[in-house]
Amino acid sequence: MTFIRALSPLDTMLAGIAQAARGPLAQRPAAVAEAIGAFAAHDDLLAGKDCPCCPDRYIRHLLHSDAEAGYAVVALVWRPGQMSPVHGHRTWCAFAVHAGVLTETYYAPGEPPVPQATKLLRPGEGSHGAADPALIHRLANLSCRTAISIHCYGVAFDRFGNDVNEIHAA
Repeated sequence: MTFIRALSPLDTMLAGIAQAARGPLAQRPAAVAEAIGAFAAHDDLLAGKDCPCCPDRYIRHLLHSDAEAGYAVVALVWRPGQMSPVHGHRTWCAFAVHAGVLTETYYAPGEPPVPQATKLLRPGEGSHGAADPALIHRLANLSCRTAISIHCYGVAFDRFGNDVNEIHAA
């Protein structure tokens, strides 16, 4: 008797991201966001993955990196009160919430950037954007529970430090 192992939700999501990340650049962020959003709220998405939080700041945990295709997928773990700096992106990006609730604030460019709108994001909900440092936002966990979000950026993981965010304000 032959047994076929069913793909986990994470494996299925990563396969969808891989396909979307190889599509036309103009459509890539939306297609990757759709692939993430389809599985982000699945309870077992990170089963077997150790994704601890950090007391000082949100932390990224690598889920998959494809240097050849030029993208990486990470889980971000946010304790209550933790937030990103106000930033734009030097690369395309897409994300969705896996657990908890995040608040995304959009800003108009300026010195300093000016808040324009805020959106609550629940499991399965997310956003995406093209490489454009003038598309400015901040993610924050303003709730009283730990939150986890799944992000994909259009650069290899070893380039995250320099090639993902352009910080506008702390």
